[in-house]
Amino acid sequence: MSREVHVRFCERPKVKLLRPTHPYIRVHDRWKYLYRAIDRDGALVDVMLSEHRNLAAAKRFFRSAKAVTGVIPDRITTDGHDAYPRAIRSELGSCVWHRTNSYLNNRLEQDHRGIKGRCRPMLGFKSVPSARRYCRGYDELRNFLRSRSRMCQHVPAATRRFQYMRRTAIALGMLEAA
Repeated sequence: MSREVHVRFCERPKVKLLRPTHPYIRVHDRWKYLYRAIDRDGALVDVMLSEHRNLAAAKRFFRSAKAVTGVIPDRITTDGHDAYPRAIRSELGSCVWHRTNSYLNNRLEQDHRGIKGRCRPMLGFKSVPSARRYCRGYDELRNFLRSRSRMCQHVPAATRRFQYMRRTAIALGMLEAA
């Protein structure tokens, strides 16, 4: 379902700005890293659960994000982890502008509230595969149902409500067919 939803309903084929980050998720009494990336409009690009936060995991995440979107972004804003610059250069090339600024990633850091708010009452996950499935499915469904507008653009509540109801009906139809 994830590939279908992304291909079918994402209107922007070109990613100009990528913002990856990683909240912690508790899986079987151990902390794991949830790599997530959004584009400049706040749409989800890719999600990956990893046991380590190192160069290999960063390379795997950027390779996956590039495969999902099919394009290389112009700019990437990260939190300044040591593995990111080498992973960006090796996977995406040296023409990508890498920025490290804690304030530029605030939008993505606030976007973690949704998944963290859902995982906390469950007291974590029992296995890594179930955590991967849940995190990817939750983020993709949330991205699919959210209102698509650019920053600082007003969308009337009636329009947002109509879009949400229409997308909910589409998602339920896809789940029934599966």
